[in-house]
Amino acid sequence: MKLQIALVCDDAHVDAEGKLDVHGVFHDLYAPGFPAKQDHMVLVIAVEWDRSDEGRYEFRVDLLDPEGTPTMSVQGHTDVDRRTPDRPPARTRLVLPMDDVVFLRPGEYRFAVRFKGRDLEGPTLYVMEAALPSAEAAEA
Repeated sequence: MKLQIALVCDDAHVDAEGKLDVHGVFHDLYAPGFPAKQDHMVLVIAVEWDRSDEGRYEFRVDLLDPEGTPTMSVQGHTDVDRRTPDRPPARTRLVLPMDDVVFLRPGEYRFAVRFKGRDLEGPTLYVMEAALPSAEAAEA
């Protein structure tokens, strides 16, 4: 099993042909202060399974704060079908919309992904305080 894709974006979906469309990939967020709220973002994860994998597998995704404490979690399962050698390996694509995500403090946030009892490193978001524009800073 290997992680093929792990990213955060504005929007993503699987189209009618089965292709994954991803829009607005980002790695950094800027907030005017903390706690900060991101109204909407989408976590995209794609896993390619080993040929010996078959059946239902549980997964868990945790958003970890700068200290490594989970701030939110998503749990579910995926069904993996058996693939013959003449077909591509089975893949799971997760498109996980998240609304009203709160970041209590600035720093490096990361997504920890767990499939089949194995931890995989997901994407990282750097959440920073936005600098005041110079006119506002002079008035403050």
